Amino acid sequence: MQTQDRVKVNQIADAIAASQEYLLSIQNSAGYWWAELESNVTITSEAVLLHKIWGTDQTRPLHKVEAYLRQEQRQHGGWELYYGDGGELSTSVEAYMALRLLGVPANDPAMIRAQAFILQRGGISKTRIFTKLHLALIGCYNWRGIPSLPAWVMLLPKAFPVNIYEMSSWARSSTVPLLIVCDRKPIFLSDSAINLDELYVEGVDRVRWELPRSGDWTDLFLTLDQGFKLAESLNLVPFREEGIKAAEKWILERQEATGDWGGIIPAMLNSMLALRCLDYDRSDPIVERGLQAIDNFVIETENSYRVQPCVSPVWDTAWAMRALVESGFAPDHPAVVKAGEWLLQKQILDYGDWAVKNRQGKPGAWAFEFDNRFYPDVDDSAVVVMALHLAKLPNEKIKQAAIARAVNWIASMQCKLGGWAAFDLDNDQDWLNSIPYGDLKAMIDPNTADVTARVVEMLGACDLSIDSDNLERSLTYLLREQEIEGCWFGRWGVNYIYGTSGVLSALALIDPQRHKLSIERGAAWLVECQNPDGGWGETCRSYDDPSLKGKGNSTASQTAWALIGILAAGEATGKLAFKAIEQGIGYLMATQQPDGTWFEADFTGTGFPCHFYLKYHLYQQYFPLIALGRYQAVMGLTNLSLS
Repeated sequence: MQTQDRVKVNQIADAIAASQEYLLSIQNSAGYWWAELESNVTITSEAVLLHKIWGTDQTRPLHKVEAYLRQEQRQHGGWELYYGDGGELSTSVEAYMALRLLGVPANDPAMIRAQAFILQRGGISKTRIFTKLHLALIGCYNWRGIPSLPAWVMLLPKAFPVNIYEMSSWARSSTVPLLIVCDRKPIFLSDSAINLDELYVEGVDRVRWELPRSGDWTDLFLTLDQGFKLAESLNLVPFREEGIKAAEKWILERQEATGDWGGIIPAMLNSMLALRCLDYDRSDPIVERGLQAIDNFVIETENSYRVQPCVSPVWDTAWAMRALVESGFAPDHPAVVKAGEWLLQKQILDYGDWAVKNRQGKPGAWAFEFDNRFYPDVDDSAVVVMALHLAKLPNEKIKQAAIARAVNWIASMQCKLGGWAAFDLDNDQDWLNSIPYGDLKAMIDPNTADVTARVVEMLGACDLSIDSDNLERSLTYLLREQEIEGCWFGRWGVNYIYGTSGVLSALALIDPQRHKLSIERGAAWLVECQNPDGGWGETCRSYDDPSLKGKGNSTASQTAWALIGILAAGEATGKLAFKAIEQGIGYLMATQQPDGTWFEADFTGTGFPCHFYLKYHLYQQYFPLIALGRYQAVMGLTNLSLS
């Protein structure tokens, strides 16, 4: 081996060891990994509003929220949906609202800058429905401009073409409590009674409290909404109280023992609002648990208080396990074993909402969070299966039984189009995204290429099987989803780099010669997207503007995804893109920090495309480690010259 090759081998080995050491240093004593899941400031702003409504603001250090919001305000005066986006209207209005609720006067210099930013972008009247709804709760927007949600929707039978189970799990768990809120149309006066009249471009006296028209067939929903509002004004809403009682019962049944609803803050905040509308007492155990669950999502420092939209311990743990083993840890390493046994304890053996449409499947999946027994998901379950497969646990029979149960559940969740969605089966009635309430375009959970690829990868990586016809349907679906450039859309990660990496990792393991052309096209697209610095990056704006596919500042996580995809394609086809791989590895080596970590400011996780994005603080750690580990394995660095 030449001296320069030996140096490179040692450098990569050192980079891997440093990264491994860092992951070990942050493993919880219970066995799991868990890092911050960052979003935008609306989550924290809405939590401030909730505590003001419940009168629990004095028992939380909400003064630290002011410091957090001031820190997050950008020079242009607004607040961002994701890092570097130039500021976003609804996000900025909610941050402004929270600061006013916290006692910051409208003539504060920061507020004057924010007001100018908001007015330049159309003011409150141009914000999203959910922002207006939160403002309506404190009398800063008129309920006439909020879509009506008749409570009798709760009574529609499950077999009916329209019912709550045709909504995505996240929309369902957030909407059911809003049936109560929108029926009651409350105005809660806070102790710092405010108005936001200064944020109406047209002047508050000239606001048209109505839903915007689209000029197409979807305006039919506005006519229906007018009918609902007329029925409300005449007190002629059918089955009103029965619907309210059904919604209340549904909420109570789905609260976890820990107080959580749906594992996500919007469902938790909305459920607490519903209970407030139903005059639940502050000391009621259900309310107390709900407030505690929200507190559990808080990250508090000496000078800051912010709320996460969700928590990701199962997801983080499974990926960290994979990263450690794939980069050289023994399958029975104590850290791997402890994590594996923790994951086994988190397997969900209860029937959840998924069972409404999936009447064949039996429980056995995993959720994203610590506690979320009603909403396990396919993506988490597939990643956990792959992590457990790599680990050697003290009781392998129990592990294999858990894996078998999970695989059977996943197989039962395959959608009619051949792919898999995240949480539900055939949850694909796209027209729901056109109702006035659905302006985030996130009302459904259709099958996607990235989740489908994860299942196929699981089958290949773990030597597992499902019905051959069903496997064929999934492969056909993936090939059909490939775009003209050769890439695949990424629903849950930003964006085409994420989707393409996942599909290449899957196709490389299942009959790769048959899919050689598709694999080569996908890998070639990734190579073409590489930045001059050797890394890869893609902006969240690629969801709005397809011309930005694969374009953006280089990040550690997206560079790792690209490398993982290209390495998988090279192994499958025998055509390794040496130059691109070497430059990508060089980027990761050059950007690794002395403590073995990487840093990226950009958001590379997706909540709702175009509307809500996430920064997983561990993405920049375990994905680069996986990439380095796979590079080391593929290139045989320990015994092969690189010349």
